Amino acid sequence: MVKTYILNVLNFFLPFLFVMVQYSYAQGFDKIEFKNTYPWCIVAYDSLERSPKERIALLKEIGFNKYAYDWRDKHLDDTYVELKLATENNIEIVSVWLWLNAKRDSLNSLSDANQRILGILDSLNLKTTLWVSLSENFFEDLAYEQSLSKAIKIVDFIAIKAAELDCKVALYNHSGWFGNPFNQLEVIKALPQHELGMVYNFHHAHGSIEDIPQIANAITPYLIAVNLNGMKKDGDKILPIGKGDYEKEMIRTFIKSGFMGPWGILGHVENKDVKKVLLENIDGLISLQVQ
Repeated sequence: MVKTYILNVLNFFLPFLFVMVQYSYAQGFDKIEFKNTYPWCIVAYDSLERSPKERIALLKEIGFNKYAYDWRDKHLDDTYVELKLATENNIEIVSVWLWLNAKRDSLNSLSDANQRILGILDSLNLKTTLWVSLSENFFEDLAYEQSLSKAIKIVDFIAIKAAELDCKVALYNHSGWFGNPFNQLEVIKALPQHELGMVYNFHHAHGSIEDIPQIANAITPYLIAVNLNGMKKDGDKILPIGKGDYEKEMIRTFIKSGFMGPWGILGHVENKDVKKVLLENIDGLISLQVQ
């Protein structure tokens, strides 16, 4: 009798508990704690062109305990030193950028720069995640099935390379065919052996704002990071968080889908001190949470 009563009570309240949890996620801006954020695009975008030592000091000054490492060819001479300094200062390297362009990379062959970055990771014995994206020129004049087949082969090649370093791979939405998260999902499903992840970037999602609920629900099972940005449909592509019309609801949508971080804070502004850019974005994120 008592057991039956308890089961009946639980059955009555469970739907309400589920709604309450969903409501909590939807309102959960208080769940984006600073310790659950990291800076992104702070190497290639910095008018002061900080040295590795200066950049690590900046991260510590602001209070970041992790960051994602972007680079251009000119930074490779300093990459080993910077990643070593980050490790020595207990700053987690959540990812390293790997951009493939058909002008210099091909199936089963990486450019000298990309081979060099993998060599640096190997020499440091650094276990991290490669954020991988493919340029549009890989897919020019190809039908969908041809594009998918090509993407699968290239990502498989990169994932094998990463596994040799005990690193992981996450697919990064940039632009073109490979920048479509639904295309990336098909690549992931074709390569289950690699346990691929995904990184979603607001600043590459202007054409998909209306589709964010469907995108968030579809990719959250594979999502390892979301990079934030102020979002308007028209005008400047890069905006401080809090200066757009859509980023607040987009964040809520991802939280409601079950994604709880980490969240990227962009330094992605040409000809500006990246410290000022990061602080403006941090202030903007705080302002969204108190609105």
